[in-house]
Amino acid sequence: MPSSTILHLAAFATGCIAGAGAVWTVTRTKHTRVDVARPSDTYPQPKIAILPKPSTDVVINPPTDVLKYGHPGPISDILQRTAYAARYDRKLRHPAWTAEHLTLASLGKGPTRLGDDSGRGDRGNSQFKEDESLPEMFRAKLSDYFRSGYDRGHMVPAADAKISQAAMDETFLLSNIAPQVGAGFNRHYWAYLEDWCRRLTSSFSDVFVFTVPLYLPHQDPDGKWRVSYEVIGTPANVAVPTHFAKVVLASRPLSPVTPNILELSLGAFVLPNAPIPDNVPLESFSVPVETVERAAGLTLFSTEVKKESKHICRTAKCEVIVRRFDDAQKTVQGGGGKPLRIGPPQGK
Repeated sequence: MPSSTILHLAAFATGCIAGAGAVWTVTRTKHTRVDVARPSDTYPQPKIAILPKPSTDVVINPPTDVLKYGHPGPISDILQRTAYAARYDRKLRHPAWTAEHLTLASLGKGPTRLGDDSGRGDRGNSQFKEDESLPEMFRAKLSDYFRSGYDRGHMVPAADAKISQAAMDETFLLSNIAPQVGAGFNRHYWAYLEDWCRRLTSSFSDVFVFTVPLYLPHQDPDGKWRVSYEVIGTPANVAVPTHFAKVVLASRPLSPVTPNILELSLGAFVLPNAPIPDNVPLESFSVPVETVERAAGLTLFSTEVKKESKHICRTAKCEVIVRRFDDAQKTVQGGGGKPLRIGPPQGK
């Protein structure tokens, strides 16, 4: 992301939609104590621990006759699914954000309640569907994506919802989809980032992931900043984000003898909706969490959580693993067939 774009975001006003700050209870001691609901070893499906809290804005009641024929909105469509929570944007026709709570158990890497894999999801049995829980005039349509030149990009990946077929099917609802560039992004670098988020569960007991579509300004030749984006569909219906953000909060016990005292790690990454070379380091997309919050008009985490968290690239390896099986990837890998790890530049 160009530095000028990041600097420009600093002028954005912070919005009022609250995210995960409501779920953390912090007590000042020698260490930060954070009480978080934990899954059991046989926990069959993830519990969404990150839910929006009501707006704290002051509401001024209008004269009684102003809205007597109806309130225009906007309406927040909060979607509570088996493996994730989301808010749908009726104007843009894609999620405003999605939230997940990843653990080894939720990813299907632990035992199920019955001790077998018979109930776990297979994406081969899932199909993209319009979300009939939304009013028809505000839905994204299957026809919008037909020959649009964009992939139907999952905001919550199907691979994060293997706990059941029903959970996986919910990730294929178009209310969880946004238009993404296919080759070089959705099918490649973005998929590597999604895989990195899942791999964090091997080092952290709980991983909370926000995915946020963004519309960032660019500077035109006349020196002015503007936001421009494509809208797909006939008639035009679904907006195409210019960028996408992943914001990750991971936690683990500070020590085995103090399981309720957690170490918090936090990171935010903003990627352009465009082809990205495999060899670009993940850390080159790292931005302050506040950058995402200002750009999206969200409050993802409380000031206390952000203050007490370490940067995730200091507590985990911020490197993507390239997994491509086409001819181009054979050249990158030297023909060895071994996944290529792309980490921070030397000396960093």
